[in-house]
Amino acid sequence: MLKDPLRFWAIISQALGFTLIIFLETWMGRAQAGYWQLRVLLVMIAIALVIAVLRLYQNKRWQKEQERRRQLLREEEEDTSD
Repeated sequence: MLKDPLRFWAIISQALGFTLIIFLETWMGRAQAGYWQLRVLLVMIAIALVIAVLRLYQNKRWQKEQERRRQLLREEEEDTSD
């Protein structure tokens, strides 16, 4: 889990959000907690979307790096076969 910081932050943010939602329900009661619980849920969704975009960017960058390495290997093979 610590090798993947995005996964770590996703788990931490969701755990804190759910804990805060439960705490608000217990502390304020159902009638007043709903407003704040909705805000917490929206923040949790926003963080999840940011992490998803970062993961997509990370994967695309990794794929580009792999393709660049394959290309270098092909070029080296062509140079040694000549």
